Amino acid sequence: MRAMQCRALGGPETLVRTELPDLVAGPGEVLIDVRAAGVNFPDGLMVAGRYQTKPELPFVPGCEAAGVVKAVGAGVDLQPGARVAVFCGIGGYAEQVVVPAARVYPIPDTMDFADAAVLPVVYGTSYHGLVDRARLEPGESLLVLGAAGGVGLTAVQIGAALGAKVTAAASSPEKLRLCADHGAHELIDYDRIREGVYDVVYDPVGGEAAEVAVRALAWGGRYLTVGYASGTIPKIGLNRLLLKEAALLGVLWGEWAKRNPEADRANMAQVVAWCGAGVLKPHIGASYPLADAATALDLVLNRGALGKTVLRTGE
Repeated sequence: MRAMQCRALGGPETLVRTELPDLVAGPGEVLIDVRAAGVNFPDGLMVAGRYQTKPELPFVPGCEAAGVVKAVGAGVDLQPGARVAVFCGIGGYAEQVVVPAARVYPIPDTMDFADAAVLPVVYGTSYHGLVDRARLEPGESLLVLGAAGGVGLTAVQIGAALGAKVTAAASSPEKLRLCADHGAHELIDYDRIREGVYDVVYDPVGGEAAEVAVRALAWGGRYLTVGYASGTIPKIGLNRLLLKEAALLGVLWGEWAKRNPEADRANMAQVVAWCGAGVLKPHIGASYPLADAATALDLVLNRGALGKTVLRTGE
């Protein structure tokens, strides 16, 4: 099978196109013929050796994909030919991937593989963060930082689906227009964050904006720290939380899903159902052949992506 392999830590340009042996599903595992793979910020951190998960070299990056079940191991009730999305952690930038059955999510025949490939990480993270962690209620105010990015745009969509008043913060008019198209009720640049008051803040960016957004929390507000796309982990004064009786909540969907597989599958079933009903619509801002994985990953790492970026294996 063809794959893009990381053999030395560094930037996206270190990825090497290679041929690897076909994979085999063991007990409790599912072998997928990959049709599309999502490209995510943590993929780049992993390639650089700066992520909390550090696979042994060489490895194939790519934490999510979609395709067709080719074979299953003992104890798995899925059938070959089933269409699925998967969270694999690593291995997605390839024509095949093997994953535990618990990380496989059935998708309908009507769902495009590219749309399905971008569901697990960003929609899984945003749904878990807003529903399980923040317990966002209809009518509450939600501020989303980095709102036009891969994970931010899903938070805009899910927040709107939950009945919240969604404020999207982004760095350009083009990005803000995209947020409006996906359900944001108010559009602001980062300089205006301090003007609002928010029940929930969803932050995949970190950095300076985080420190300002904490001050904008309402009484009893909840701050979701999701990631640090700015490259800077903010230092938050705990007194800011005390003065608002606010909560700072970490969102680490991948680890939560491993510990709570049944709840995770229920969450993803709701996401897939909302997609089928047109409530959610993945936005694929850029699509590349598998061989151009380095270009795709560089786009994501430099915050140039609008919505999600995918790789296609059929070219």
